[in-house]
Amino acid sequence: TRRGDSGTLCVSPAGLLWQLRPSDVEVELLAHTRDVVSRDLPAETGLHTGWVENGGLFIASNKQRLDEYKRLMSLGKVYGVESHVLTPSQTKDLYPLMNIDDLYGTLYVPKDGTMDPAGTCSTLARAATARGATVIIENCPVTGIQVRTDDFGVKRVHAVETAHGTIQTPCVVNCAGVWARALGRLAGVRVPLVAMHHAYVVTERIEGIQNMPNVRDHDASVYLRLQGDALSVGGYESNPIFWEEVSEKFAFGLFDLDWDVFMQHIEGAVNRVPVLEKTGIKSTVCGPESFTADHKPLMGEAPEVRGFFLGCGFNSAGKRELRGSCIHTWIWMRRPWAHPDIAISLPSRRFHHSLTDNNRWIRERSHESYAKNYSVVFPHDEPLAGRNVRKDPLHEELLRQGCVFQERHGWERPGWFNPGGAAPVLDYDYYGAYGRQRHGDYTYNRLLGDEYTFDFPPHHDIIKKECLTCRNALALFDMSYFGKFYLVGPEATKAADWLFSADVSKAPGTVLTQGCVSWRGSGLLFRLCRAEPAQPSPLRDGYYLAIGGAVAQHNWSHITTVLQDMKFQCKLLDCSEELGMMSIQGPLSRVVLQEVLDTDLSNEAFPFSTHKITTAAGCQVRAMRLSFVGEMGWELHVPRADCVKVYRAVMEAGAQHGITNAGYRAIDSLSIEKGYRHWHADLRPDDTPLEAGLAFTCKLKSSIPFLGREAVEAQKAKGIFRRLVCFTTEEKVPMFGLEAVWRDGKVVGHIRRADFGFAIDKTIAYGYIRDPAGGPVSLDFVKSGSYELERMGVTFPARAHTKSPFDPDNKRVKGFY
Repeated sequence: TRRGDSGTLCVSPAGLLWQLRPSDVEVELLAHTRDVVSRDLPAETGLHTGWVENGGLFIASNKQRLDEYKRLMSLGKVYGVESHVLTPSQTKDLYPLMNIDDLYGTLYVPKDGTMDPAGTCSTLARAATARGATVIIENCPVTGIQVRTDDFGVKRVHAVETAHGTIQTPCVVNCAGVWARALGRLAGVRVPLVAMHHAYVVTERIEGIQNMPNVRDHDASVYLRLQGDALSVGGYESNPIFWEEVSEKFAFGLFDLDWDVFMQHIEGAVNRVPVLEKTGIKSTVCGPESFTADHKPLMGEAPEVRGFFLGCGFNSAGKRELRGSCIHTWIWMRRPWAHPDIAISLPSRRFHHSLTDNNRWIRERSHESYAKNYSVVFPHDEPLAGRNVRKDPLHEELLRQGCVFQERHGWERPGWFNPGGAAPVLDYDYYGAYGRQRHGDYTYNRLLGDEYTFDFPPHHDIIKKECLTCRNALALFDMSYFGKFYLVGPEATKAADWLFSADVSKAPGTVLTQGCVSWRGSGLLFRLCRAEPAQPSPLRDGYYLAIGGAVAQHNWSHITTVLQDMKFQCKLLDCSEELGMMSIQGPLSRVVLQEVLDTDLSNEAFPFSTHKITTAAGCQVRAMRLSFVGEMGWELHVPRADCVKVYRAVMEAGAQHGITNAGYRAIDSLSIEKGYRHWHADLRPDDTPLEAGLAFTCKLKSSIPFLGREAVEAQKAKGIFRRLVCFTTEEKVPMFGLEAVWRDGKVVGHIRRADFGFAIDKTIAYGYIRDPAGGPVSLDFVKSGSYELERMGVTFPARAHTKSPFDPDNKRVKGFY
């Protein structure tokens, strides 16, 4: 390292702390950071971090932007963050120098503020030293990282080589910022980030600016940070300059400011605070900053090397997420499964290895996330960059039939089907930056623009038709982006007993909706079945797992980590690219599939939650009788080369029965209507099976030990202090998550996931609630309250359900209509 405050810290205006973000996880991280810089560090060290609580003001120039702010305000009530939506005239009273002619409204957060980056860094170092930490060795460059392979073939950190000697250690944390990729290469670790020029200017003194709040004018993509009696002005442009050749001798270096790039921020600032037009520039600062593909930091243990941890790629937000990030990196180093949801959202393991080694994907996605940093966060937005990287075997077939694809971790998966025809995703045009020609008539982009609303989108009725066709006839869902894994080896059963919370000793042919629980009792869900010999490739005895594609890489990493730590003699094989997966669901699914599959599909011969190897259209397939939409149906797991043939056979047989293609927008609606849990929405690493109503996935009635059993048993004995609850509203109002939940006049939680249920014709929402008095949350507590859901500052009466409002007796999945 050069110095603790080198790199971005030495050039950044940083320190802007806005408490409200469109993510509950980020709100919690920011709350941690605010506590440590404004209270904990000064109290512990007697030093000042430079914290100034002057408030924050978000500017809205249109209704959609103000609607977004109202969503933030509702979420803030859950976490005790004071905020106020102001009219233009009220904003003028608060900030007299502001131009309000083009204002629609603002969001004011009085307790937002700023910290000094260098001061905070030195204060942290003082606190760490006082607690026994070794003082950071400065001007001591790392020259190598020794990695050794253990007896089980696992690569582990052994030592760090420096210009002043070798330090033996089992753990390294890569906090090298823009140099993180170079440091990662020393250990054979891919770090998916890019370096860009990031700039700000400081004005001369401005009369009357003292004590004004910091400003974010999102629609102008500019911020105004109070700096004494002046302002720092910066933002995010659509044409940022990439730092192509990252120099290791640039720790305190600066770039020349490119005024052609930066001038848009000056224009936005002058429009908002006109006095700036006659104010001089005192200084300009342009330094290097690292950015990632999804504008989220890279944290946690790297998948390539055990003991190599990441704490980098903070996208110019490292200081404001300081304490929460440090805490959870420390937890990761002690335990492989972190708390809370950052275990899914932020680790480098969230990216498939085919992406972390794909420079085009990293560059395109990092550019788009930078350029759209201040864009409205709409619930159903999709990236235009880095697309068509991973396509399933039905991609071209579905594209011709009007499929509008979504992107999840590199995979193109069906979103919904456009009756107007094909909507291909085109090569990324960088939004016309760098002299590129923007796409003209771009159907996919136009349809995506229809999603830019907090109301029901124009194609709401198309998704409704897909859902109701599934409920009344049948629909085919292409789910090929799922992760498909085989757990094989001499100790596969022993490993499965330990890894999976349900009893895996069921008879061959049984399919389990399985849980995999962490050391602290949090869990995840997937399908698991015993894979006997003489089944489709790979021909091995073991277990076959099918896991949602959006979290498949994370789950792969978790399972392999446990296998390594426990030294089980088995391994996990990834067959995701080799197999396709289609799900045929609905009351008529048996009638149609009986024409295609060479096996008896009656309830007696093929009951729910079982699987068989059979043939379809002359191809060998694995058929599972399962449902994630609440209907009778089967999943077909098919070798890649045979997918199109099997798909066409099913569609041909179903044509006379009204079969339709359907996408994940329909699955989202159908599954929430039935009460099925979604991993990373209803169930996350900070949730337990008991809290989520999934105790049935845990083999607590047996004596078989499993990972996390002690935590689950302890919680069961102590009581459940928060619980996932289903709500419905009579009013047909769109909800998307982050809405506040009120019970008897008090905020008790927020909504994790919401959608519209077309069969019951109601809005459905799921969220965790607590007892404000601190007691356990029993079913009686749930049933006894009077509830409201707050959407953008407006509350709607809601009904709490302890069972799914659709088919609560589970008759339909068993074929009883």
